[in-house]
Amino acid sequence: MTHTTAERELPVPEALRPWITGIRALSGAVPPEETFVHLPDPVTKVVVRVGRGGHRDVLAVGPRVRASYHDTGLPVSCAELRLAPGTPLPLLGVPAAELVGRVVPLDRLPGRAARRLAVEARWLDPEEDLSHLADVLPELLTEAADASRTALLRAGADALSVRSDRVPGQIRDVARELAVSERQLRNLFTEGVGVSPKHYARITRVRTVIDRATSAPWSELAATTGYYDQSHMTSDFRALMGVPPRSYFTGRLPAATPCQAGPRG
Repeated sequence: MTHTTAERELPVPEALRPWITGIRALSGAVPPEETFVHLPDPVTKVVVRVGRGGHRDVLAVGPRVRASYHDTGLPVSCAELRLAPGTPLPLLGVPAAELVGRVVPLDRLPGRAARRLAVEARWLDPEEDLSHLADVLPELLTEAADASRTALLRAGADALSVRSDRVPGQIRDVARELAVSERQLRNLFTEGVGVSPKHYARITRVRTVIDRATSAPWSELAATTGYYDQSHMTSDFRALMGVPPRSYFTGRLPAATPCQAGPRG
């Protein structure tokens, strides 16, 4: 059985929207007999995590390229800030590719903005107004960001993402539309997202399949998320999730491993 913690989307202050695409509060306790799923995720996040005894960590959580399954009975409470494409380098001081699959204390990263954010976010209450962060980050990030590269990267990420009104573009077509080579597009994604455009597109498609699985037949879902056919969708899903779609949705999951509590998905 998979477990979903209580999740609430919080408003992103307008001044932070160029840098933060979403803020979530997550809370709950996962019973030991249930499985806690970390979905593949191409996004780097800053997470304020409250553990037992009120211990707090402020963490940079890098992109995850495959799902992992864990058994845990620990309580979890988190505030999660999802960074926009192109934000990890100016905020954290390292290319996103260096954070893939890693969880790092924010104050150990070299970015001046990261160290300042670690101080400001440590006692962050997910219930409170986050507007005070808008007084800290924009000035620091604007100084460090390359606006033209960031704009190209975000346009590329948007074109490769699934939308309700269109399927994601092919990488060669997206590169042509942005007037860059496929190699330049790969370099942009490696630095600013952490994964290649191809892997970014695969992850976003699989996450969309998970989100929409109860709303459409498999064949229709494959077509609307940009797969060649249902077999292609099943192959990609198995590669990233470790099991085919039907197994995942009926709870036939890979063996769980121990893990401390953390944000889901």
